[in-house]
Amino acid sequence: MIKIMNAKEVSLEEILIRDFALPDVSDTVADIIADVRKNGDAAMLAYAKKFDGATLTGLELTRAERDAALGEVEPAFMDILREAAANIRAYHQKQVRSGYVMSEKEGVILGQRVLPLAKVGLYVPGGTACYPSTVLMDAIPAKLAGVEELVMVTPCSKDGTISPNIVAAAEIAGVDRIFRCGGAQAVAALAYGTETVPKVDKIVGPGNVYVAEAKRQVFGKVAIDMIAGPSEILAIADGDNDPVVVAADLLSQAEHDKLATAVLITTSAEFAQKVAEALEVQLQKLPREAIARPSIENNGKIIITDSIDAAIDIANEIAPEHLELLVSEPFEYLNRIKNAGSVFLGRNCPEPLGDYFAGTNHTLPTSGTARFSSPLGVDDFVKKSSFMYYSTDALNAVGEKIAVFAEKEGLHAHAVSATIRSKRGGKK
Repeated sequence: MIKIMNAKEVSLEEILIRDFALPDVSDTVADIIADVRKNGDAAMLAYAKKFDGATLTGLELTRAERDAALGEVEPAFMDILREAAANIRAYHQKQVRSGYVMSEKEGVILGQRVLPLAKVGLYVPGGTACYPSTVLMDAIPAKLAGVEELVMVTPCSKDGTISPNIVAAAEIAGVDRIFRCGGAQAVAALAYGTETVPKVDKIVGPGNVYVAEAKRQVFGKVAIDMIAGPSEILAIADGDNDPVVVAADLLSQAEHDKLATAVLITTSAEFAQKVAEALEVQLQKLPREAIARPSIENNGKIIITDSIDAAIDIANEIAPEHLELLVSEPFEYLNRIKNAGSVFLGRNCPEPLGDYFAGTNHTLPTSGTARFSSPLGVDDFVKKSSFMYYSTDALNAVGEKIAVFAEKEGLHAHAVSATIRSKRGGKK
């Protein structure tokens, strides 16, 4: 049974549990990375045999294999993928930005260039899991940013195949190359390159503890999106909601992972009890009860507070990944919400709407990092470069000021560089 508590009797740290004792896999991951760096494709094929039970002759899916996989996808689901992709594309198109040029001062031109990353690696969980939504969410912003080559890695089945639904999503999203490899070894291959897997500039996408640790270890060699923690949902609800509906929303995240956290904050003790009862009924019917029940019983909570405003204050301190605001006039509170990965407004906006279809990105900051980070978007796939131009007269007008600044910092060569052109009658 989920715990029901009064807000005055529980600390913020207890409301949304994030201090999990995860296994230390750093040495194992370091060994895998070193092996891939040294042995390349041979190491990758050996790990495919060891971890996936697959005897492979090649890592990359051929065009024929991709076409064969597409032929296995239900046409109705292909249509759904296309519609979801269109929504994601329309939302993220608004994030595409261009550079700028400033020329307000005589003889001075300043500016910024926005340039796409050349190669990006997309990690997609596979094996027993299948997340075509992750492909769409991560690949579409990259393509809108102008990434030249998008490389996807995902574990394969024992027969060496990849889920047709994953391949279909990749095709719709514009993924250029697909490789049947997963785990820490796939991250290593993307970071350092092998005979067939290209070295990339950035790695994005979720994974297990080994993937997360590998991303941590290769950071600096390549960029990464984030180190994602377990999924979280915080629902704020008044007493006018349907408890069965709210319970279903909480379970939508609890079924992800035993470490996932589902929390409800409500102003009604009676409603809290009804939600707890509805959770128990739904848990007993849930195919993934073995995962969802530990999440609800160990990490889940229903918190009773005095007002919606007080609930939002708690939410801002916690900075949840997903925040549902289940009230009649949600827009009245939107500007008060400062820290959340994604906000779901009103009674008709369940979290899975954002996971799959609405168009907003479902790769979100977890573990309280919504205090300073953002959902995955187009900006994650670009870099910015500044440029400047000064005419002779423009430089001469400020050279001595620059020199004074430099001397104050004890950097004499800087001062000389700023003034030497005017003293030597520099070229126009």
